[in-house]
Amino acid sequence: MLNVQPVELERAPVRLVPLGLEHEDGLKRAAADGALWSLRVTSVPEPEKTRAYIELALAGREAGHRFPFAVLDAATGEVLGSTSYHDIVPAVDRLEIGWTWYAQRVQRTAVNTTAKLLLLAHAFDTLGAQLVGWRTDNYNFASQRAIERLGAKKDGVLRHHALRRDGTVRDTVMYSLAAGEWPEVRAHLEWQLARPR
Repeated sequence: MLNVQPVELERAPVRLVPLGLEHEDGLKRAAADGALWSLRVTSVPEPEKTRAYIELALAGREAGHRFPFAVLDAATGEVLGSTSYHDIVPAVDRLEIGWTWYAQRVQRTAVNTTAKLLLLAHAFDTLGAQLVGWRTDNYNFASQRAIERLGAKKDGVLRHHALRRDGTVRDTVMYSLAAGEWPEVRAHLEWQLARPR
């Protein structure tokens, strides 16, 4: 059974550490880089709501269904964004990766691929996950492309599934990766990180 505990994961250029209130100012700066909170299809907090965002994430950790990380620049310690394990279901060795967002200036860099490689390796190789899932807004095409680049399979769409921050109801696109698919996906992610950019 999955037993998610506090852990730090590192591989250049990122370090993932358990999210805490000490990351509030850094998350504010990351969210402000590109005014990411103004995108209705993301979970990025408005700068003045960053503390409440962190408190909600920590409440999820306390309840056992979410484990949030701050994503840091491994060299400088600067906060680049956040990501989480969530919807953790120990009885079936399943969890999801989500609540992921980064400062606009580091999007489409090695940051996301490296962070996902760290999270997937920890989930499958250390925690013994049998399945890792992702979900995203049906209109968040950038997120869908990023998840697909990781090698996840599209499971389907949950229609009329969740509220957006603007009060509209979204359809949710679901993806997953099974443990048996992980070795090939790991090799592909390593190739993506090694290839010239």
